Amino acid sequence: MKNLNSFAVLAIKPGIIVLIVVLVLILAAIIAMYVLGKKAQKKQAEQQELMEANKQTVSMLIIDKKRMKIKESGLPQSVIDQTPKLMRNQKLPIVKVKIGPQIMNLISDEKIFDSIPLKKEVKATVSGMYIMGVKGLHGKTEVAPPKKKGFFKRAMEAAQEKAGAKPVK
Repeated sequence: MKNLNSFAVLAIKPGIIVLIVVLVLILAAIIAMYVLGKKAQKKQAEQQELMEANKQTVSMLIIDKKRMKIKESGLPQSVIDQTPKLMRNQKLPIVKVKIGPQIMNLISDEKIFDSIPLKKEVKATVSGMYIMGVKGLHGKTEVAPPKKKGFFKRAMEAAQEKAGAKPVK
């Protein structure tokens, strides 16, 4: 008799088993994302240190700036080959500059891309093919006017202001 009762206790409904398996998979995915995020953050910090160590200040004339895919950007083929496959279809801020007699395409930092003036000579902080900062050489650098907010964004900010919540960026 005892054997039958203990077997009945071990018999669990299939729905509960599926729920437990799903929860274990979700937990495993969260742990994997956390570990991968930590590794990516560490790698980014190392790359930032390396860029800071190799930066130079260069005087350059800005010819043009656009956001374009890396395949269409005119960067050397070795740079295109080194980029991850997921990044090859994303649009990057590309700046066409003249440094001395040479015309080249450089990648700009996303934060400063809008503040880079067109058809002006600037002093830029460059690390390899990456523009990290820009200062005006002749006159002031013009900051692009802020973009108009859409209807949904204005309505969201108004609702948050009424509710007393912090605005979401």
